[in-house]
Amino acid sequence: MTQLVFIHGPGAGACADGFHYQLKHFPGSVAPTLPGHLEGTRCPDIKSYTEWVRGWLWAQGMKKDLVLCGFTLGASIGLQYGLDYPEEIKGLVLMTVAARPKTRAPGAYDLRVRAARDPKAYEEWIAFQIHAMKFVEPGLKARLLERHRQIGPMSQLHDLQTIDAFDVRDRLSTLKPPLLLLRGMDDPGSPPEYEKEIHEALPGSEYVKLYGAGHFPVTEKPDEVNALIEKFLARL
Repeated sequence: MTQLVFIHGPGAGACADGFHYQLKHFPGSVAPTLPGHLEGTRCPDIKSYTEWVRGWLWAQGMKKDLVLCGFTLGASIGLQYGLDYPEEIKGLVLMTVAARPKTRAPGAYDLRVRAARDPKAYEEWIAFQIHAMKFVEPGLKARLLERHRQIGPMSQLHDLQTIDAFDVRDRLSTLKPPLLLLRGMDDPGSPPEYEKEIHEALPGSEYVKLYGAGHFPVTEKPDEVNALIEKFLARL
């Protein structure tokens, strides 16, 4: 029986709350909150996060027929998991993901460092989160912003650095599980189209562009994303 697993990133609250709509829509689905996000110690790299997620799933008897759905940090974890343990993975749904180190706008790291020290910079960081979630429904946005405040800017900095050190280009062509790539085309940060690079490296993959969605498609276009996941599951 297929087991849906949602894996979060540094944004949309930086914890499993970002999958509010998906957990309601897909009975039996799970969404672990990664260590260092509210509780615990952060992992040093994507490989370590992947092993943590695998241990978390195995502890609950979830060892096969997994469909991993993740964005940013969670998408990198999903990709690593699919490469390392393809026999456990039935499919991957990845959003806002790159197979190589991402490039950031100047000052992206510095903003988080300053926000941890300076109240004025902290409010600037919060304003950045609000802008990044401009397509998110106000009630959920308020909840996710509160999570950001609880977790703090240094956790997000660590996550960005972890994502930016991730590089599996040399292994990408060996990925075996079916892959669905999603991208919000109205991302306020206007990142490069990393998903297209992955899609072109894997001819059997599917790539869907979502208009009217930004950095967090699962929170911004939940009905459309959920329908795409359902169609993907039906083909597995």
